[in-house]
Amino acid sequence: MLKIVFMCSDAIALPMLNWLARSTDSALAGEGSGAHVAAVFTQPDRPVGRGQKVQPNAIKLWAQERGIPVHQPEKLREPELATLAGYGADLALVMAYGHILRDAFIAAPRLGTLNFHTSLLPKYRGASPIQTAVACGERETGVTLMRIVAELDAGPIADTERVAIDPLDTALSVEAKLSAACVPLLGRALPKLAAGTQTFREQDQAAATFCRKLEKTDGVLDFTRPAVELAARINGLFPWPATTVEIAGQPIKFGLADVCSPLDYKPAEAGAVLGGDADGLRIATGAGVLRVLRLQRPGGKMLGAAEFLRGFPVAPAMRLVSQPMPPVVAPKPFPRPAR
Repeated sequence: MLKIVFMCSDAIALPMLNWLARSTDSALAGEGSGAHVAAVFTQPDRPVGRGQKVQPNAIKLWAQERGIPVHQPEKLREPELATLAGYGADLALVMAYGHILRDAFIAAPRLGTLNFHTSLLPKYRGASPIQTAVACGERETGVTLMRIVAELDAGPIADTERVAIDPLDTALSVEAKLSAACVPLLGRALPKLAAGTQTFREQDQAAATFCRKLEKTDGVLDFTRPAVELAARINGLFPWPATTVEIAGQPIKFGLADVCSPLDYKPAEAGAVLGGDADGLRIATGAGVLRVLRLQRPGGKMLGAAEFLRGFPVAPAMRLVSQPMPPVVAPKPFPRPAR
């Protein structure tokens, strides 16, 4: 049975962890060789929500429920390396951990350290691949299982699992698809890794694109851009940082959008409200008509357009102000923000 150390700080890995737990149970019952999680490394408990109460993350809770040792170092130093090496693990699996691993950590397990990256590498290396893929209008993404190397998300690839991005998918719904996609990807890889037959292919470095950590300031819209681009941006940045537009003096969040046929509307200045009803809030853009399907006022809930507009009417011909949209993807790594 393969002994695994799992390094993660995000609930996206829970389906994979649950699959590993079932694999362990099957192996103990004499059904296959299986694998088991010997230890979990995750981020320290952090303040969460409006009350900022310090709480454990979902990965820690999962491990505690199963009596699996949990380690939560603020930084990875020599004592943590000794702890990791002490487990004698065959393999370390990493996903959304939040720490950069030095070479000594990567090499500590017998079979090395593999990472689950939520894009079809070499596209969207970096910190926000799910949001960026949706925001850029992609119709497909996936999870890549790769070896970790010193260069950002540049390691050789073992396998990928593809998922579709539907027109009304948001980053949140795509994340759920990718979370589930990790299970068959891991299921294919583990027997090959155990048998020493897993192959790896190098990435096409020339085809790499890069994304970055998103900020609250990214949640703006430039209505002079095409409607299809704006809809993708709205959906990609939901639920965070979320696009926000000032309407009648209030910051209104947009939660879901698509595109209408411009043939049904007279030409109007970009940002002009063309109307709003049960079908959505319609806004003129640089090319086409944007239809916003879900909206949220300060202190309220995200609502469908019909319910929102009953309590917050938006006058036709009102013009919404555009703001330049910071780029979220680039052919080279983004500079690190100044501290």
